[in-house]
Amino acid sequence: AFVTEDENHLLLDADYSQIELRIMAHLSGDQRLRESFEHGEDVHTRTAALVFGIEPHEVTPEHRRKAKEVNFGIMYGMGAYGLARRLEINPDEAQQFITGYFASYPGVHEFILRTIQQAREQRYVTTLLNRRRHLPDILSSNQRVREFAERTAINTPIQGTAADLIKVAMIRIWREIKRRGLRTKMILQVHDELVFEVPKAELDEVKELVRREMEGAIQLDVPVKVEIGVGRNWLEAAH
Repeated sequence: AFVTEDENHLLLDADYSQIELRIMAHLSGDQRLRESFEHGEDVHTRTAALVFGIEPHEVTPEHRRKAKEVNFGIMYGMGAYGLARRLEINPDEAQQFITGYFASYPGVHEFILRTIQQAREQRYVTTLLNRRRHLPDILSSNQRVREFAERTAINTPIQGTAADLIKVAMIRIWREIKRRGLRTKMILQVHDELVFEVPKAELDEVKELVRREMEGAIQLDVPVKVEIGVGRNWLEAAH
């Protein structure tokens, strides 16, 4: 649906790689999770190997798919029943995945417990840049309402920090484009992804600019990686 204005322009798609898991590694301080990113490993493959008790080279696409659901499910505060629905397995098996995950990444478990406790005491949580999300229902007597607030307490520091990160990057990129007098346009932001329309003559310069500003927007204790694609339309650029 998105194409360049003419043959002299290209779309540049810049996407943060597994940014929410990287933020979790930073906030939780979990050693294994940090090491995965520091060594450039595929985190979902490593999680599958740890949870299923197999070697990384033995991980199948199905193992990795389940591990990916566990990685993101845990981060969003998903319990055994929610994970069971996502993976189409029984709750007991889902609980085994969760237990195995926390055994593999104890720092993540401690972060979740610590964050919920702090939310109960303060009635709010913050992002890495100290934006607050108030949680008036964190002590609700209604279990469903309280559990929703607890899930919000867990994922807000992660998703909120990801939002902080890309907003800082967008401001810095826009300012630098203006300062340099470039004709490149920032045309779209979708979650962890930015799309630009770039004159072909500016492509190499803008690639370097976008990568530097996105990867350096907020300093984390693990590397931040941005994947960049280029094409005549959004489909080509995003692949």
